[in-house]
Amino acid sequence: MHIHVLQLVVGDKLISDSYNIKGLHLLSAGTVVDASDILMLNRHSVEYVDIAPRVAAAAHEPAVVSKVKLAQLNCFHDCMSGIKDIFRCVETEELLSNQKIESAFNPLIESFEEENDVVSLLLSLNSQDDYLFLHSVQVGMLSYYIAKWMGKSEKEALIIGKAGYLHDVGKCKVDPEIMNKPGKLTNDEFGEIQKHTIYGYEFIKTSLKDNTLALVALEHHERMDGTGYPLRKKNTEIHSYSRIVAVADVYSAMINNRVYKEKRDLLFVLKELHRMSFGQLDPKITQVFIRNMIPNFIGKKASLSDGRIGTIVMTNPSDFFRPLININDEFLDLSLLSDVEIASIVI
Repeated sequence: MHIHVLQLVVGDKLISDSYNIKGLHLLSAGTVVDASDILMLNRHSVEYVDIAPRVAAAAHEPAVVSKVKLAQLNCFHDCMSGIKDIFRCVETEELLSNQKIESAFNPLIESFEEENDVVSLLLSLNSQDDYLFLHSVQVGMLSYYIAKWMGKSEKEALIIGKAGYLHDVGKCKVDPEIMNKPGKLTNDEFGEIQKHTIYGYEFIKTSLKDNTLALVALEHHERMDGTGYPLRKKNTEIHSYSRIVAVADVYSAMINNRVYKEKRDLLFVLKELHRMSFGQLDPKITQVFIRNMIPNFIGKKASLSDGRIGTIVMTNPSDFFRPLININDEFLDLSLLSDVEIASIVI
């Protein structure tokens, strides 16, 4: 069957390889598509695919799931368009309104409110294109999730999510040649990039008259030990919202491809966040984030350092990064094996 991607339902089986318009291989023949596959094909503007004939007795439920995911995709595209428009306003120094921001960001949060698998969600939103805008959306969503995991009210979580969504708007005032430089930055160039925090602060404070959102834009690169920028604030000198957005910012930056840096494995990044919680990132916020992210890896394939591949079946509360692995119906407790660890997550 040769069908349009919008007609795909969860469970359809591809009978030919799928490529985007640039020739990048996306999915192999034989893949049984899930919701994230459908989102990815849409994101890469794939129009038609070939699938095996469907079983006549197939229930209608998969199509309903697909429609929900496609609605989420539409919200995601609207949110991406919204942040692009916001960056344009900052660049041209046009005034912004809270209504404009919330009309783009809030529907995305509402559409993903029941999303339980944050790992798959982030992967489905992953792209090599439009990194800066994708990063803003991811940081907004992650900041919202962290706030909710910390027990914040819905109203406060939305404010924190919006702060994450806007945290990098000052980057559009930085010279694009410096922002997109693939090699190592000079001290002067790095100094220019650091100014994006000040640019964002000044614009948000002037345009939105919101001191809290402006402060997050200013402080999201500050670090608990005073090694951050632009003001080298420490500990509680940094606003609590800024500390939440900082965790989301580091995680999103490391899981995505950037001009000057390859993305890192999702679990590796959590380990890096754990390391940074001993000085740079707020330890309580970081632990909340890691504790709520780790269960999302249950059921995911893991490649081990000794070359074996298994499925994560249970987390280890005393060591998040050494779970129980199922390999060919045999169970491997990594907490008992100091010489074997997870090398990467295969999703």
